[in-house]
Amino acid sequence: MSATNTAATTGNAPGKSKKLIVIGAIVALLVVIGAAGALFVANQSQTDPYGEGESEKMVSVVPTFLPLENMVVNLADQGGDRFAQIGITLELQDEATATVVKQYMPSIRNGILMLVSQRTADELLLREGKEKLAADILREVSRPLGLAAAPRVQEDEEAERPRRRNTVRRVLFSSFIIQ
Repeated sequence: MSATNTAATTGNAPGKSKKLIVIGAIVALLVVIGAAGALFVANQSQTDPYGEGESEKMVSVVPTFLPLENMVVNLADQGGDRFAQIGITLELQDEATATVVKQYMPSIRNGILMLVSQRTADELLLREGKEKLAADILREVSRPLGLAAAPRVQEDEEAERPRRRNTVRRVLFSSFIIQ
């Protein structure tokens, strides 16, 4: 019996060790897959939640605000007895843009005064009138910086010409008084 037990024990040992190796390999594979999954999830939580690629990400820059001196302008109403006092603050991309805008300030103020003087009190009392004026002022401020829309050219020429991004973000009214 001892010979049979020895033979049975040695016969089963290679089978048990093969099972043990296979189970160990499966456990190791599951550990590797679990670690890879955990790294993937951790990496996804650190990237952009909207799934934009690295090249599409934009660096968030705090805007620079440049307040202009208040302007008093006669309006285009009949009789010429109405005027507006307007305080404007420009939201700019960065401090470098503020420096450039300051260099062109006499031209920019002139353009703004010309725009406002063409409006009537009735136009400017409406929200839409103020929004249109803000859009026109944005174009006027961008013009000396070389960012205004160029005259219409053929589509082939437009595709070849690089488009510059406007560094003047918004026109904000800090005060708006009409009398």
